[in-house]
Amino acid sequence: MLRHDPAEAADERTQLTQFLDYHRATLLMKVDGLDQAQMGATTAASDLTLAGLLKHLSLVEDDWFRVVLHGEEPSSPWDGIDWDADPNWEFRTAVDDAPADLIALYEETCERSRRAVAAIGSLDDLAARPSRRNGQRFNLRWILLHMIEETARHNGHADLLREAIDGATGE
Repeated sequence: MLRHDPAEAADERTQLTQFLDYHRATLLMKVDGLDQAQMGATTAASDLTLAGLLKHLSLVEDDWFRVVLHGEEPSSPWDGIDWDADPNWEFRTAVDDAPADLIALYEETCERSRRAVAAIGSLDDLAARPSRRNGQRFNLRWILLHMIEETARHNGHADLLREAIDGATGE
């Protein structure tokens, strides 16, 4: 995925989706060219890995755009996981996955997410499923803003992990 700067002047929906795509592409830049051992590397302060970040953000994309927004059931590889018994399953299992498989999972999930967003008419349209916290339904605008925040926050983690692996720095 090539990274493009978001448009300086566009409608709200275009800017939200462009900023999310910018951060998606940034994560893919952070893992570009790494092997499985590098993708599974941790720092002394954390057991977080680039592999885990890719798999986690694939889960989050799928959950917010397919499950919450459209009301679909979780699909592979997320279905059948006992999240209560293993709440960090995606982080824990990612180190066993080949980098190419993790990248493909993330790219495919992001593409499904783009289609899910395109199928919604307005940023004010409400999600099919309510919040587990308060029973209120999110609008598409909230979900896009949350995904920008979530992806950007994890890109900060990815920056630190990549620098620790091979010294690569930058956006």
